[in-house]
Amino acid sequence: MARAMFEYTKTVLEKVSFDASLFCKEVQKAMKRLLPYEIEELRIFIQSLIHQNPDLNQCLIYLKA
Repeated sequence: MARAMFEYTKTVLEKVSFDASLFCKEVQKAMKRLLPYEIEELRIFIQSLIHQNPDLNQCLIYLKA
């Protein structure tokens, strides 16, 4: 089930990547829900989204906490 949450989180983040504030809120939610190794995978995924939309760079602060 945890893997399903990770895939769901990726889907949501892709859909809200047009708005940096929504994206940051979803990243914060993901940090509460996901397991530590999934957070590392999410970090890599978010880096790829940032290459497509540099405005999302401000959300990296939530991944470093």
